[in-house]
Amino acid sequence: MSTPHSRPAVKSAAFLTLSFSLGMYFTFAAVQGDFGLFRRIEIEAQTRAMETEKAALQKQVAEMRNKTHRMSETYLDLDLLDQQARDVLGLIRADEVVVR
Repeated sequence: MSTPHSRPAVKSAAFLTLSFSLGMYFTFAAVQGDFGLFRRIEIEAQTRAMETEKAALQKQVAEMRNKTHRMSETYLDLDLLDQQARDVLGLIRADEVVVR
């Protein structure tokens, strides 16, 4: 008589164990999986870092465009030309003394 009562208990225990295991698996996947919460936080941090880098690069491009425009034939900035000649070519005026 004890045999019929033990079968439903084994089936229900197996069902609960399987349900619990699947629940734990899906919870773990939702938190640490490829599309989980930790991955989302990591992607958001990378996005913020790349946006900061993009802003810095855009500023650098704007500065280079400004210098290029100032060195063009249509608009020549003599101060910038003098500065570039000194920095790049090492030129000095005849009335200047170099102190190192």
